[in-house]
Amino acid sequence: MTDSASNPAARGGQLAWVYDLNKCIGCQTCSVACKVLWTRDEGEKHQWWCSVNTMPGLGTPKGWEGMGGGADPETGLPRPGHQPTRAEFGGGFDYNYYEVFYGGTAGKAHLEPQAPRENRWAMNWDEDQGAGEWPNSYYFYMPRMCNHCSNPVCLQACPTGALSKREDGLVLRDEEICMGDRFCMEACPYKKISFNYERHVGQQCIGCFPRIEVGVAPACVRQCPGRAVFVGYLNDEDSAVHKLVKTWRIALPLHPEAGTVPNVFYVPPLSPYRLNSDMSLDRETPRIPREYLESLFGPEVHTALATLKSEMDKVRGGGESEMLTTLIAYKWQELLGPFTVDPATLDRQSFISVDSIT
Repeated sequence: MTDSASNPAARGGQLAWVYDLNKCIGCQTCSVACKVLWTRDEGEKHQWWCSVNTMPGLGTPKGWEGMGGGADPETGLPRPGHQPTRAEFGGGFDYNYYEVFYGGTAGKAHLEPQAPRENRWAMNWDEDQGAGEWPNSYYFYMPRMCNHCSNPVCLQACPTGALSKREDGLVLRDEEICMGDRFCMEACPYKKISFNYERHVGQQCIGCFPRIEVGVAPACVRQCPGRAVFVGYLNDEDSAVHKLVKTWRIALPLHPEAGTVPNVFYVPPLSPYRLNSDMSLDRETPRIPREYLESLFGPEVHTALATLKSEMDKVRGGGESEMLTTLIAYKWQELLGPFTVDPATLDRQSFISVDSIT
């Protein structure tokens, strides 16, 4: 185990993630890596602790951005919100596998969900279409997970004290104490807490803390094929996370107005120029509306995008940019922060059991 991994205070305390939305291709590798590692037990089939939504889109749970929650700006206390239902989180469909692969249709049948389809929801099923009108359609992908907030309203809302925030900033749940009240789900403005209906407990991303504690990067970071996600300690001035968030200020929190001070940050998406009716370029108007990006990331998004474009222009002019070099991540190990241990070099006993969460 590395010193930096075993002593979070020495590295800057709070763990943080940065997703570069200009590199995310929506492949769902982070989602699947998380799911196969952490949600294989009873009552977890429908859970996606990490999910990649098409933006703009309704996401999962369906319409989460309109479900309320967050911190009251006057008191700082949790605001009540809508408690997502199982149907709003969505689930799987049955597919016509036999017909397509073994039914002798000679390619005439295609794979599709089977009835009933009405009032059903599944992550990205009906939303992966984008917005705008041709020829100025637009969309982008955005991974979402527990934000391990600095002001976790879920913790404040919990009546049993099941939730706690560790020294490294991860927000964890003691499932032996959780009574399934689900106030945490109402308070979370990001709606990234799932409910286990079989065990009657809330569950969410644990920041891969068993991996963190032995110096291995979280699965969502290590498995990303697009090199789109960074992890590190936020106040470690040598880390990519610190530079992207605090030095260059191009990585921003999602819905900062919720007041929870999230620690998952996003490099906002650049936008192609709009096309005029004669197919000439409108170089003044980005295809992704500025107002939409501001609704997601706040007014600082305009400065962040201007900084990105300025650095790109500098490089195109023959200059150099530490910021762009960091974002490109020529060596994938640069994404891992201090968590560079190869999990293949560890035996199974090196990892703490997920059942020992406290």
